Amino acid sequence: MASDRGDESTSSRGERIEEAEREAARRRILAQAEAERIPVEETTRAVPDRRWRRGR
Repeated sequence: MASDRGDESTSSRGERIEEAEREAARRRILAQAEAERIPVEETTRAVPDRRWRRGR
């Protein structure tokens, strides 16, 4: 039984470490996305008509 408990605590410790790594990765991804974010003002800016008429 003692060895079973040891295995259980090792696997739960590993799960906690994996969860911490996933959380750290999630925070890194969110920080990178925020750094690369384009402000709404730039994405909604009107494009001059002449740019769209070029192909006609």
